[in-house]
Amino acid sequence: MGRRKPEVVHPKLVAHLSSDFATFHAPAVDDVFIALGTTIKVAGSQQAFRAVDFEAVVALAASARAAGATRLGIVSAMGADAKSPVFYNRVKGEMEQAVAQLGYDCVTFARPSLLAGDRETLAQPARGGEKIALAAMRLFKPLIPSNYRTIRAADVASAVVHAVGEGRPGQHVLLSGDMQSS
Repeated sequence: MGRRKPEVVHPKLVAHLSSDFATFHAPAVDDVFIALGTTIKVAGSQQAFRAVDFEAVVALAASARAAGATRLGIVSAMGADAKSPVFYNRVKGEMEQAVAQLGYDCVTFARPSLLAGDRETLAQPARGGEKIALAAMRLFKPLIPSNYRTIRAADVASAVVHAVGEGRPGQHVLLSGDMQSS
């Protein structure tokens, strides 16, 4: 389920395109991976941000659970905490709490640091401050603890797929340092 057609083509991959996540009914499925999110700036308001990063994510996870899914991997955010005074982190933490109550056998929450990658190829607006931060972090990489280093989206995806594939019962958190490829 997504807003854009995936670039990957695979016989087992069926894309359901829509922006109405609340009414989506997942087909029979075993494993679920959710990497859905936006920014407050792109969303336009805190309410619109919450509609994507909390409501849509929880709705997709609930729909997949109702369709038989038992293992779930979700890209959340570094600092996710339902009690955080920071709105972004609080919404991510509240999402994690809500998803944890859905009855999955195995849930993995990935909490990456700043994602490194080409946002423009995903039709996302360029972020000037982010480009500066990425350049500074590359320069000072040896001095930055691994949980705070930038991370490639591909490394996050690989780590989540691996963790969900292991199927360890319970809830697990992958910090950015756990997902770094090198």
